[in-house]
Amino acid sequence: MRPELVPPPGLGNKLRRLAWSVTWRLLFRPSPIPLHGWRRFLLRCFGARIGPQAHPYPSARVWAPWNLVMEEGSCLGLESDTYNVVPVHLGRWCVISQKAYLCTASHDIGNPGFRLTGAPIRIGAGAWVAAAAFVGPGVTMGEGAVAGASAVVTRDVADHEIVVGNPARSVGHTDRLFAGSKGHAA
Repeated sequence: MRPELVPPPGLGNKLRRLAWSVTWRLLFRPSPIPLHGWRRFLLRCFGARIGPQAHPYPSARVWAPWNLVMEEGSCLGLESDTYNVVPVHLGRWCVISQKAYLCTASHDIGNPGFRLTGAPIRIGAGAWVAAAAFVGPGVTMGEGAVAGASAVVTRDVADHEIVVGNPARSVGHTDRLFAGSKGHAA
């Protein structure tokens, strides 16, 4: 999906982000790791759609909870960063590992005002974004897809495809489906 211009944030958006930032620093971030239910509650209070057994870890950063969907059992690992100016959708039992970066926005370098652009990210059921991987605006990762550690993913990844490197390139496929797994390797 091609990024489109994103309107500048209005006062209401800025105030919501300020309220979320204070909540994240005082209530979300300091919470003990096992308290996923508490963090699900806080995200829901700010408009996120969070499924049962989702695992948002305390150091996971979410820029705009109202643009986040975490389906059942999905995981935002330690120090993962979700810059979701536009929606991010995490499918059932997908894992976003530690220090991974989901980035829905960039800037139009051809625009004299360097305008903000954005496109949604969708991570399929049972997919895995490994440690320190980057997923860019408009990327869809299919069911059971894998982005290896430190991969830079700027194009869609097919179901069960494994990509690695910068830029990410296909190195094979897996029949393994992470969906339904009760353990998280984030």
